[in-house]
Amino acid sequence: MRFGIVILPQHDWPEAARYWRDAERLGFDHAWTYDHLSWRSLAGERWHGTVPTLTAAATVTTRIGLGTFVASPNFRHPVPFAKDIATVDDIAGGRVLLGLGSGGTGFDAFVLGQPELTPRQRHERFVEFTEALDSLLRFEEPGSGGVSFEGTWYTADGARMVGQPAQRPRMPLHLAANGPKGLAFTARVADGWITTGPAEDDAERWWAAVGELARRLDDACAAEGRDPAGLARTLSLDAEGRYSLASVGAFEDAAGRARDLGFTDVVAHWPRRDGIYAGDEAVLEEVAARFAAWSEPA
Repeated sequence: MRFGIVILPQHDWPEAARYWRDAERLGFDHAWTYDHLSWRSLAGERWHGTVPTLTAAATVTTRIGLGTFVASPNFRHPVPFAKDIATVDDIAGGRVLLGLGSGGTGFDAFVLGQPELTPRQRHERFVEFTEALDSLLRFEEPGSGGVSFEGTWYTADGARMVGQPAQRPRMPLHLAANGPKGLAFTARVADGWITTGPAEDDAERWWAAVGELARRLDDACAAEGRDPAGLARTLSLDAEGRYSLASVGAFEDAAGRARDLGFTDVVAHWPRRDGIYAGDEAVLEEVAARFAAWSEPA
């Protein structure tokens, strides 16, 4: 099992550099940041941009994977975003993990004056966004005329990229999905699956639902003729009322249950001083010290 940490983009640089350096020092396999313009209960607090944050993180780390958790089409166009994230990957020496989602229905969905979309429209936009990024992030031979596409949501005419990608054929795509259409799309095109599980307050019901989602992904892979073992699976262990780093025991239990459900990766959120994900960094340090033991099969 691999272990990841989510670092919310709330700290000014260079104070923020400490978190990214420590994530690598503590032995995390990957570190992520939210790709939102603002987020829920933290909307009135400081909140920095995703791409500049990951760029800066790339310059103060050397090994750890760096990811978006998760980027969405709510406020992004695939052409400039592909160039931005490919440049980050170049600076990072090929360490970017591209987490993508269909876009929530909160602040990001309306801040630019967008109309409200149906679930079907959001999925169709997500498919078009992801397929466009997939094309753009693959190396384009010189003289090919660039990447062009014309869809319902996005258009490009001879788009150029930064050159040969740092990762071939492109950086890994990790798609966030819970619904049947999203899981089918993930099975078809993704390198990895990300889930936060359903909105469920009761912990046992949440774990049962997460297990059901994992089984549905297996079925989706079978329908695509794909070996489900070849797909990385990342579970976010935290929710509004459930924080995996509340104690070492809580994390050990959550990581073990995720492993038993077939997840290859888990992520938790860096402890905050108060509010959501409030916790003690001493717990984080102790958890990190036990990674090797928890990575072993039960």
